[in-house]
Amino acid sequence: MSAAPETLAEPAPASATEPSRVRGIRSYVRREGRITEAQADALRRLWPRYGLGPLPEGEHVLPLPPLDLAAIFGRRAALGFEIGFGNGERLVQAALTRPEMDFVGAEVHRPGVGRVLQELEKLGLDNARVMCADAVEFLRSGVAPGTFAEIVLQFPDPWHKTRHHKRRIVQPEFTAMVATALAPGGRFRLATDWAPYAEHMLDVLNGEPRLRNLSPDGRFVPRPADRPLTRFENRGLRLGHEVADLEFVRI
Repeated sequence: MSAAPETLAEPAPASATEPSRVRGIRSYVRREGRITEAQADALRRLWPRYGLGPLPEGEHVLPLPPLDLAAIFGRRAALGFEIGFGNGERLVQAALTRPEMDFVGAEVHRPGVGRVLQELEKLGLDNARVMCADAVEFLRSGVAPGTFAEIVLQFPDPWHKTRHHKRRIVQPEFTAMVATALAPGGRFRLATDWAPYAEHMLDVLNGEPRLRNLSPDGRFVPRPADRPLTRFENRGLRLGHEVADLEFVRI
């Protein structure tokens, strides 16, 4: 998975005109790889059908307008939200195998978004939508409390160096937003192949009183059967990384 979208508040140097201005710390760097002609074509053709909000053409991720997801999907169904879906293997599989639910995916890198659009069209799926947007800003300003039955965050950038740990998406502010966006009984499902980050996730999530760890021993859960083995995860396994899965429920 690519780095998951995030913006966390950090004070910026004060100025005479904006003494309390806040800048964002993002957990992603928007440097795209090559986008294929087929992916670019999918973005042009299919964005009106599957896209949410504006499609960025340059390096900037644009803010989303308020969204009425029930109107967009044409029904009221349980909603899932995947943050930083990468190439979209899990998002597409979830939409295919769980037709009773609707799914929203956020990804800032257009090649992955284009690939998902191709798959949604090929499979004729209408219960998934995608945004090329900052998921944290979406959670902060565009989501009503209790909107989602499930939020998924798989293999976010661990930002290995200590000086970059502040860029990790799993922080108390983010976790509080997730808890607010989840409906009672909703699940927050995470995975990482970086052991120190797994411990960091545990510490942060255990500190959110509205979330309860579903692991019997209070640590990690077995690999979910419905989580596809992605190209990113396969790469980590070849490098000898162990994958840790976490699952918390909104209480």
